[in-house]
Amino acid sequence: MTRGILSSESDKTQEPLPFQYHNGPLLFGKISINLIWYENFKPSQRAIVSDFITSLTSPSSSKPSTDQPSVNMWWKTIETYQRLANSDSKKPSSLSISLGAEFIDEAYSLIKTLTSKHIMRLASKGGQKDAINVVLTADDVADNKLRGNIKSSKFAYIWVGNLETQCPGQCAWPFHQPIYGPQAQPLIAPNNDVGLDGVIINLTSLLAGTAMNPFGNGYFQGPKEAPLEAGSACPSTFGKGAYPGYAGDLLVDPTTGASYNAHGGNGRKYLLPALFDPSTSTCSTLV
Repeated sequence: MTRGILSSESDKTQEPLPFQYHNGPLLFGKISINLIWYENFKPSQRAIVSDFITSLTSPSSSKPSTDQPSVNMWWKTIETYQRLANSDSKKPSSLSISLGAEFIDEAYSLIKTLTSKHIMRLASKGGQKDAINVVLTADDVADNKLRGNIKSSKFAYIWVGNLETQCPGQCAWPFHQPIYGPQAQPLIAPNNDVGLDGVIINLTSLLAGTAMNPFGNGYFQGPKEAPLEAGSACPSTFGKGAYPGYAGDLLVDPTTGASYNAHGGNGRKYLLPALFDPSTSTCSTLV
């Protein structure tokens, strides 16, 4: 894996981090990402997420981005983990992600305060073979101490709540004022939706972890009970020169003033977190 796949200028001052492959299965083959929408999302909000998923592998988008850096460039770094893990074996190493089915539950088929069992029931609406099922809950749905990434022995699924209401000062940063640390001015969200643009940041991190550590014995750093994964080992880092309270040097839309670091399909722009680069033991960014 080369640094140039993700960034030609990563921060070389960062300390190396121990990051290991624990010989467990990774996701490979053609994987569909099924979206389960739980109540009260506008079509424009759903499009922010679905356009992002199709941007991961640009040929699948009817209007792929030709601008760089792109969402597809970000995902190519994830694909290299497979090649590193299987470089000395004959195991499959190709991973292709595409948008699968979408399920819209607008009638609160369950309750508003969800537990992990409720999330699993919602996630099971999607196909369970060759799939990652993503449950997205609206701003009026609460959780009962749920974690964002729930790993099952049967299938992989993710839960992400609306971060503008769930934990805005922490999960929706840098589009929201932080609850601690330096109080810099929040950035303008690239799709003009703090909640859903925050969802994209967290979803990308969870997708990276699910692909590279789907069942707790793949790629991670630290203890198995609380691992740092490919997308979570570089917290609050989005561009070169990032430090606590500063997301890094980002691209800025001249019309809207929104900050971003990746172009997606259908003219979308996104802000994606830095990924851990195991070949250099550093956090690598798109800009």
